[in-house]
Amino acid sequence: MSNIKEYQEKIFEEIKHINEYGEEFWYARELQKVLDYSEWRNINLVINKAITACENSQNNRSDHFVDVNKTIAMPKGASEKVEDFMLSRYA
Repeated sequence: MSNIKEYQEKIFEEIKHINEYGEEFWYARELQKVLDYSEWRNINLVINKAITACENSQNNRSDHFVDVNKTIAMPKGASEKVEDFMLSRYA
């Protein structure tokens, strides 16, 4: 296995989460950084295209794309709610 492939797999494994049912998922905002998307709106466009492809292939959207809200820390101790997605490996 090449060093690049090992590195890529390691990055995705490091940001993988496991839910209470033992299912793996990734947060879109974490993938945004790994995939080098500088703005949320850009990766959000890609995710919406993937949702359309998922639905067109007769898969249940909610099995692979779960809308979530997260609270992120802001400067000076403030916080803000932002939208995110929990994504399955299929997504």
